[in-house]
Amino acid sequence: MANLSQGAGMALRVVLIGATGVFGSRIARRLAGDPRFMLILVGRQRPALEALRDELGDASVEVATLDVIASDLPAALARLAPQLVIHTAGPFQSQDYRVAEACLVCGSDYIDLADGRDFVSGIGRLDERARKAGRLLVSGASSVPALSSAVVDALLPRFSALHSIEHAINPGNRTPRGDATVASILGYCGRPIRVWRDGRWQHVYGWISSKRQAFPFGRRRVGVCEVPDLELFPERYPQVRTVLFRAGLELPLLQWGTWCAAWLVRLGLVRNLAAYAPRLRRFSERFIRFGSDVGGMVVELAGSGIDGASLRLRWWLDAAAGDGPQVPVTPAVVLAQRLADGLVAAKGAQPCMGLLTLDQLVDGFAGYALNTGLEVLD
Repeated sequence: MANLSQGAGMALRVVLIGATGVFGSRIARRLAGDPRFMLILVGRQRPALEALRDELGDASVEVATLDVIASDLPAALARLAPQLVIHTAGPFQSQDYRVAEACLVCGSDYIDLADGRDFVSGIGRLDERARKAGRLLVSGASSVPALSSAVVDALLPRFSALHSIEHAINPGNRTPRGDATVASILGYCGRPIRVWRDGRWQHVYGWISSKRQAFPFGRRRVGVCEVPDLELFPERYPQVRTVLFRAGLELPLLQWGTWCAAWLVRLGLVRNLAAYAPRLRRFSERFIRFGSDVGGMVVELAGSGIDGASLRLRWWLDAAAGDGPQVPVTPAVVLAQRLADGLVAAKGAQPCMGLLTLDQLVDGFAGYALNTGLEVLD
């Protein structure tokens, strides 16, 4: 198998799992036609894969059916001879590391878009095997923790002591969402979430603990959500006393409806809200014409500046024209590009932190209705 870091001449053979999904299809469109990549679209339904290939208009793109839960996954993946596997088929909260382990068997590097707290923070259990194999396995190459940690890393030099990190995401109501994304959200609604707050571990309840958050386009309500940052940031930034992440929905009707559903879980009246993801997604799409296609992300940092005075910063991202889903796929795309260019020397298994800078990610937003900025808060 050719080394991923060859950097010139040969195209990198990329297997894209979940290629027809909301995120996978966007990655496919961004990699197709790039001479650095030989793209193989992978999923369970061949007709959908072939339709996507036809849409891409790239004759070099291949398609293949593959089921990530099949017992013959290592052999099936090896037959595709990947040099890089990009795994987008969530939700990852219910998955194990079989795809990453299959990559080690067939000599491929691996990137996923996971946002499951335990999944992303636990990828390190494969680190020794990955280093011995000379491979790179990266989990969480998405909005969290890849982009969120890149923001904190970029702003950290402005602080003599960083005390709190509070960040939030709120997509526009017209933003496409798949069953996996909805299931990911519903999976922690009403359930206890362990958070680092005021210098100690505490528990809050998913989606129930909420507030109105300022975004570039106005205020929207957001509730506490389970993401890898809650586990990873207290260790990565040891001076921090509080780490909180929140997310929300643009339409108050859907926001409060999800809040009520979270209480049903909290009261023990519903056992597994995620099981209703397909039906609830279809219900939410009845309201797709309301709201907007504008969403965004904020990362707020508070602490002491270099001069010792109190400092509060808010980094923001504004996503318009339905380009919000480009944000979570950009870290995986940029990392794949840098791997193809031979610019990543790291080996082992790790969450996607410290591999990409904020400037590199913002450069990856070029061509989309994505704007970022920074403001000092009073």
